[in-house]
Formats: sequence, C-alpha cells, structure tokens
Amino acid sequence: MAVSSKSLPLAKVLDSMTVEAAPELTEHLEGSALKCFACGHRCLIKEGKRGICKVRFNEGGQLRVPANYVAALACDPTEKKPFFHVLPGSDTLTFGMLGCDLHCAYCQNWLTSQALRDDSAGTNPTIVSPERLVTMAKAYGASMVGSSYNEPLITAEWAVDVFKQARPAGFKTAFISNGNATPQVLDYLRPWTDCYKIDLKSMNDKNYRQLGGVVDNILDTVKMVHERGFWEEIVTLVIPGFNDSEDELRHAAEFIASVSPDIPWHVTAFHQDYRMTENANTTAEQLIAACEIGKSVGLNYVYAGNLPGRVGRWEHTFCPGCDELLVERFGYLIRQVRVQDGRCPSCSRSIPGIWS
Repeated sequence: MAVSSKSLPLAKVLDSMTVEAAPELTEHLEGSALKCFACGHRCLIKEGKRGICKVRFNEGGQLRVPANYVAALACDPTEKKPFFHVLPGSDTLTFGMLGCDLHCAYCQNWLTSQALRDDSAGTNPTIVSPERLVTMAKAYGASMVGSSYNEPLITAEWAVDVFKQARPAGFKTAFISNGNATPQVLDYLRPWTDCYKIDLKSMNDKNYRQLGGVVDNILDTVKMVHERGFWEEIVTLVIPGFNDSEDELRHAAEFIASVSPDIPWHVTAFHQDYRMTENANTTAEQLIAACEIGKSVGLNYVYAGNLPGRVGRWEHTFCPGCDELLVERFGYLIRQVRVQDGRCPSCSRSIPGIWS
C-alpha cells in the first residue's frame, strides 16, 4: 500500500514508519542525547534532532529508525549490483528505503537517496512486511535478497529484519553500500548478511568531503568487511576530471590488493546525471586503461562495467592461474559459467566467491 505524502511533509510520513533502533547501534548519553553508530558519521543526536541522514532521530531519548516500507523495489540480475562472483546468472530482489548519509552530485538513485534533502526528489513509501518481500523473492525466482537504492547502513535494522526472514528461506543476502560503516554496524549485520558491495568513490579526501564523507572511513570499511568474512566486491565509478587520473586509480588498486588480491574491482562508466552534467561520460578506452592498472598491481579479478561489448576481456572472469575463461558475459547476460565446485576446470585453482 503506497502512503500519500500530499497532505503531510515526507519527513512526517516517514517518522510514522519507525521503530526503536537496535541497542547495538545506540549509545545513551547525558540529557537524553544519543550517539548513533549506523554509519561513519557517528552522529551525536540531541532530543528532538536528526542525524545527518535525516531518517534517524531522537524522540524522547529514544533513537527512532525506519521500518516497514520500501521506496524502491526490483528483481534483476545479480551482476547488476554488481556481484560477479555470486551465483552468476541469478536474480536478486533488491529493496530500498529513503535517505542517505552522503550527497553525491552524480547519484543515479537520487530520487530515493536525496528525498529528504531535495524537494524535486520525493518518492512515496509503500508499506510492506519482511515476510511479503521474501514471498515476492520466491515468486520472482530470485536467489538473493539485497538492500540498495538509498544507503542501507542508515536503515540497517530494517535490512536485518528482512534478512532474518530471507536467510532461513534459502536466500543469500547482500548490502549494496557506500561503505561509510562502523565496526558496530558491521558486527550487527554480519550474522545475517552474506555479501557486501562497497563504492570506493575516490582516494582523495577532498573529493570525498565534497560528497559528504571521509576517505579513511571507507578504506577502513573495506578492511573490516574483509576481516569479518563477508563476500566483498568493490566498485569505482570512473568520472573524468574527478577521480580518473592514473595515480588515483593506481592508488585505489594498490589499496584493494593490499587487503586481498582476490577482491573483485569493478571500474564502471560514468554518465551525466542529477547535478553532475559538466563532466564527460567515461569512454571504453578509459575503463580498459583502469582495468590494466588494476591487473598490473596484482588484482586477480578486474572488471569494466556499464559498456557491454566494448571492453574486450574485461567483462569476463578468467582464471588468474592459467587464464582459462571461467564466466563469459555480455553486460548482465551470462553466456557460460565454467566454474566447477568453486574451481577452475582447467587447473583446479580455487576461484573465490559464492558459486552455488
């Protein structure tokens, strides 16, 4: 059931669809103030005030957080998330809420993520239960259930409520996130979450501060997600004039390789969107050059995204041991999968990921 916000401001509508925050993500301070650990901002929220995300707020000394609705919902290829080492050819039922802890000028999901900052966004929420979402995932034949579209960290309690229904029903679960996390929220998610995608938007702190973040928080999250045993894949949207210098791309690739050379790195093509319309769209040649940098520093799995059929070998998976073609793709279409029991059929090398 869609909830109309024509008679009420959107924030008021959303405030009515909340529950108390998980105790693991809340610290109670003097004077009814609270500290929130859902994202890397670690907001100090006084009574009657909101966090940076605008959807987590202090009401009478209680941290209220979103629940029981979606603002975006789709069932589409798992490769689109993108996860290239998770159940190739499967679909993921992906849900999202409203709000974000960042404010990226080029956000492709700005209708949901910026709904409380931008009056031209405004997507109405639809009331739904976790059980209903799992029923829909079954009906669509999905293999995974994921939280995305807005920043799922700020609605972590709702994602866990859904995942607690999805996991026992046989689904894998995933966070598609900007990576601005805390140890507390990752520990809260880990028992119910299999996969974690992080947007590594830049290696330059000045760039990150333009987006509302701090680069060290994201780099720490990349390490913490790996240490906790989530299946992790990383995406860098290559934006000409913003983060596309050879030095910056090499720095990103070297950092990922230092955490694990087996973490897949997706370099994807930017297209003009939302408030970033000055920068040129990314070319296939620029993506290929970025992939070659990733390979040269020792990453085993580097992919070029958003330009199907134009990036040569960089949309396929090859064995890093013998260079055997393991997964052949055209965009989100899987043409063949040759991984057998998590191994290369040619040299038996273990290929990390979730293959069955």
